[in-house]
Amino acid sequence: GDGGGVAEPGGPLAPQRVLFPPTFSVSEIKNKQRRHFMFLRWKQQQRKEKLAAKKKRRKEREALGDKAPPKAIPKTIENQRVYDETTVDPNDEEVAFDEATDEFAPYFNRQTVPKILITTSDRPRGRTVRFCEQLATVIPNSHVYYRRGLALKRIIPQCIARDFTDLIVINEDRKIPNGLVLSHLPDGPTAHFRMSSVCLRKEIKRKGKEPTEHVPEVILNNFTTRLGHSIGRMFASLFPHDPQFIGRQVATFHNQRDYIFFRFHRYIFKSEKKVGIQELGPRFTLKLRSLQKGTFDSKFGEYEWIHKRREMDTSRRKFHL
Repeated sequence: GDGGGVAEPGGPLAPQRVLFPPTFSVSEIKNKQRRHFMFLRWKQQQRKEKLAAKKKRRKEREALGDKAPPKAIPKTIENQRVYDETTVDPNDEEVAFDEATDEFAPYFNRQTVPKILITTSDRPRGRTVRFCEQLATVIPNSHVYYRRGLALKRIIPQCIARDFTDLIVINEDRKIPNGLVLSHLPDGPTAHFRMSSVCLRKEIKRKGKEPTEHVPEVILNNFTTRLGHSIGRMFASLFPHDPQFIGRQVATFHNQRDYIFFRFHRYIFKSEKKVGIQELGPRFTLKLRSLQKGTFDSKFGEYEWIHKRREMDTSRRKFHL
């Protein structure tokens, strides 16, 4: 109704009764405190209804016993993902041929041993320096050098001459590491990542003792498309082939919604059946910005893939890796 009195048949005007219109929303209340209070009450009501529905469903399931229908799978952005036509079928011969002949093939055929150079942008500050040192304890056979005004174009030939297989550059902005360039030597490709949520060892709660020298196991999750495969192979080729399981260390690159989460853990075997994990750090998140053929060349490089937000991010359920 319109909130006015309603004339009852045969009687005078009924007393005023406020009726909220069916489309009423809390945001229409002008008083901020009142609005906040009403919103909290509404949320509380929602929570009660949700709990009651949950209890009801549980009772129904218990009553039906074995005949209960299977539990519904909740809808998530991941399982509602828009189909990507470049998703790799494990049995695809074309992909197998490409991977047998790509720039990482010598590593996967065990013809090369990873040797990594980790460097920074010019004049890095304390946090970036510490991050590079900790990254060097995660990736075996990696060496940290600080750039003193040297251009990347000049560093790369020196790396190739000294048998480095990969170059990692950590960039920073206002003393915070914010970018990572990963270049596979000698022929590329080069990936540019945006880096965020960097956590150094001392900032991680309940962390384990310092990592040991053992070669860690590497886990790559959810790199399903052709582009994702290339990026996964890039990360895999940073680590030596045979992990030393006795060290119980594991480096994980977990891709979720095109964000790559890096974690470094140690397994703790409590008994034959129970196993716990203990984070060693550092941790960080990467988002791919571009993939370039060949080694680093920002001017004349040929790009395989560039992230263009306005064109590519049309749907929240569209992912590229």
